[in-house]
Amino acid sequence: MSSCQVTFEIRGPSAPGEVFAICGSCSALGNWNPQLAVVLQIADDMFERRWRTTVELPRGVPVQYRYFKGYFLEPKTIDGPCEVIVHTWETHLQPRSITPLENKIIVDDGDFGICNGIKTVDAGWLTCQTEIRLRLHYSEKPPVLISKKKFKTSRFRVKLTLEGLEKDDDEDKTSPTVPQKMANTVEFSLISNDDYKCRHSQPDCGYALQPDRWIEYTIQTMEPDNLELIFDFFEEDLGEKVVQDDVLPGHVGSACLLSSTIAEPGKSAGVLSLAIMSRNPRKTIGKVRVDYIIIRPIQGYTCDMQASYAKYWKPRTALDVGHRGAGNSTTTTKLAKVQENTIASLRSAASHGAAFVEFDVHLSKDHVPIVYHDLTCCMAMKKKLDTEPLELFEIAVKELTFDQLQLLKLAHVTALKVKDHNASFSDEENSAFEMQPFPSLQRVLESVPNDVGFDIEIKWISQQRDGQWDGNLSTYFDMNLFLDIILKTVLMNAGRRRIVFSSFHADICTMIRHKQNKYPVLFLTQGESKLYPELMDLRSRTTSIAINFAQFENLLGISVHSEDLLRNPSFIKRAISKGLVIFTWGDDTNDPDNRKKLREYGVHGLIYDRIYDQNPEQPNIFQVEQLERLKRELPELKSCVTPTVSHFKAITPCKCHHCCKEEKPVDNLKCFQMKKD
Repeated sequence: MSSCQVTFEIRGPSAPGEVFAICGSCSALGNWNPQLAVVLQIADDMFERRWRTTVELPRGVPVQYRYFKGYFLEPKTIDGPCEVIVHTWETHLQPRSITPLENKIIVDDGDFGICNGIKTVDAGWLTCQTEIRLRLHYSEKPPVLISKKKFKTSRFRVKLTLEGLEKDDDEDKTSPTVPQKMANTVEFSLISNDDYKCRHSQPDCGYALQPDRWIEYTIQTMEPDNLELIFDFFEEDLGEKVVQDDVLPGHVGSACLLSSTIAEPGKSAGVLSLAIMSRNPRKTIGKVRVDYIIIRPIQGYTCDMQASYAKYWKPRTALDVGHRGAGNSTTTTKLAKVQENTIASLRSAASHGAAFVEFDVHLSKDHVPIVYHDLTCCMAMKKKLDTEPLELFEIAVKELTFDQLQLLKLAHVTALKVKDHNASFSDEENSAFEMQPFPSLQRVLESVPNDVGFDIEIKWISQQRDGQWDGNLSTYFDMNLFLDIILKTVLMNAGRRRIVFSSFHADICTMIRHKQNKYPVLFLTQGESKLYPELMDLRSRTTSIAINFAQFENLLGISVHSEDLLRNPSFIKRAISKGLVIFTWGDDTNDPDNRKKLREYGVHGLIYDRIYDQNPEQPNIFQVEQLERLKRELPELKSCVTPTVSHFKAITPCKCHHCCKEEKPVDNLKCFQMKKD
């Protein structure tokens, strides 16, 4: 096949060391792998930053592509690919495209990020670098304690300074595998009920610690175990006596953190207590409590640039989302007739028109992603005599292997409150596989129709404000390992299915957003509720701060308890005005009148139980839209007026290029332009 010489041009500013690159659907453009992307060279242009490269493309073959800007570092090994850090990339639903026909072509693509007059870019994800988050907040108690009497009533400002530990020069010269230096960066952010500041630089004396503020420092580095971090503390009113020529007026003391103390053990999260040292004389005057998370790239999987739905949503009337499939079958007033979070329950909701089904995922002891709501379950102790009642023990799901979860007699924790323990197991004995609890996530992905979207809630332990932990579990899996396993299962098996991740744990949402570039994330919040105990994490306490957190982390949106939204519908308007998608959940959504109100208020998704009570067997909105597209493609379907579920079992979609373009895996997505205050 003959080839064409194609020159691509783009315009845009770049930071020092940052370059533009092009990545696309053919081998010459890296087959969507950013590590194999083609770097553009800056053109000699006095008036604008123009970037250009020339590649050989096969003649007459359509090629799709995207631009991104970032850093290209030296390979870790002599023959390995470059280490590529994606800073910003184009994420239009339809990539740029070209079908080269002439021998030489110059493609002027205008400004970076703008395609067909629409600007759509997104921040990159973690490819090879590590992100460290350090946080100071009042969730549990004041983070700074100074023992000196004169500071007992003081309020403090804090500034973080980043230093790299010195290396032996000979070490760098003799090691061929040391990557090119990446500039370590530190950025400051804060979140409160009223506002958020995202990745700003710090003033000379830092920012004030306040009870309603969550202060966060973000460091991206290639050397997570080789940093020195200095916290400097200043009196809020700068009342400390100023020394002659002092460049830090009001400076009280400082604390030092070596990143090796948190990076080397391999922990993903934790809390540290650091000594605060005075300036003169050098002695301990207090301590600061710092909590941290360390976010690492997914191990064993490489995200590509073919598609991203992380910030897209196509406006429709509110979507019906089946809660735990066909509904809560354990703890609500009116129980679902099919056991929750089973394949049968998910299929039931799907067959009654659910656009999405919501379910809960965590890990078994041997790291198999399983679908189950609670963090604990009940195990039966078999007695010698059948006449004796069963004895039940509550056990953490994470303490049982996947095989044990399939084979042992297990029941929901509500069985502890029932006198006849045998009744809790009577229906499970000979039921079919689709009725069994604890299905694997992979089995669910394979067994539920692809036209039904998944709202996958990632379970994680949370601490209540009174100190109690979910399931009485104060320790859990390593967060990076836990998420890598679940995310890889979805990324490798979801195919063209619509996926949304959600979690009540803010750090889980943060990690999912930064570990992968494909699927959107919703932050689950109970808001201010009379039904649930208040959580320790400041970011989880109100709908207002949840809205600001979602904007701060660049999430798709929030999923809010219906009690808070029915009491304060203004939250819905506010979230939508900020460009956020908003789902709602809770017992109140089981009432048809409440669902009607919430639809009128403008929510995007309604999560509720027993969808079969609301709808007969029918296709969901995506299947109906698919049939409408097929009517345009296949004349014999034009007479079809009322589609049924059987249509989607009998009809195979057209395989032409046009149809494939139309049927994107998340065609319910449309870009919201984020509005900043």
